[in-house]
Amino acid sequence: PEKIWKALTEKDEMKKWYFELAEFRPEVGFEFQFWGGTEERQYLHLCRILEVVPYKKLCHTWAYDGIPGSTILCFEIEPAGEGKTSLKLSHTGFETFPKDNPDLKSENFDAGWTAILGTSLKDYLENS
Repeated sequence: PEKIWKALTEKDEMKKWYFELAEFRPEVGFEFQFWGGTEERQYLHLCRILEVVPYKKLCHTWAYDGIPGSTILCFEIEPAGEGKTSLKLSHTGFETFPKDNPDLKSENFDAGWTAILGTSLKDYLENS
């Protein structure tokens, strides 16, 4: 849990597998932003921490500058037995985004999170 928590909450570690953030603090109410998106279009992500349970849970909003709608992203860390740890991600609220923007469809987020968690974070954790 400690290694995953560090990956989720320390900006210098986050940039190794996630996004590069100017600042990040795992404190309720803290706001942060970062750029990300597709090759064709980059989006300024606007986020605010909603819930922090050290080594167990981190939730924040996920919205875009100039685009209506907001979602909630939660990471939950749990012991999985025999020295293993489970990380569960939930990302909800896609129905609040405009339907006419194909970049913001839930299946794109599914694919993105699968790659980020299944490849980027996995590689980071195995090699750090």
